[in-house]
Amino acid sequence: MRSVPWVEPALEQCDRVLPMPMAPARLRERGFNQALELARRLAPAKTDAALLLRTRETPAQSGLARAERLRNLRGAFAVEPLRAHELQGRRVVLVDDVMTSGASLFSAAAALRLAGAAHVTALVFARTDPPH
Repeated sequence: MRSVPWVEPALEQCDRVLPMPMAPARLRERGFNQALELARRLAPAKTDAALLLRTRETPAQSGLARAERLRNLRGAFAVEPLRAHELQGRRVVLVDDVMTSGASLFSAAAALRLAGAAHVTALVFARTDPPH
């Protein structure tokens, strides 16, 4: 697989590549985490699927405005407590397949910053039209 040139610097300069975690029920339904599969192909040695956790199921985001999406996701992500020290001063790239409003990425990035990550960047592969 050939890398896209503008992706390489973010991946080369980061310490960890973290896929957006899925809620357990959604993961069982789908059978795989597409963000994890993407992350593993982009940076297999830096990908860590167990550091960022989805702490609870949330109602569907579709049909919600951005403010409602952010409220819906408050507290939905956390860093594995016994491993939070691994993020101190680190550069992290969050990987997701699709971004609509950015609320999920924003909430996950907030959890990473709270745990001490120095820099959080997101890499998404598709962008939908923002909700109205």
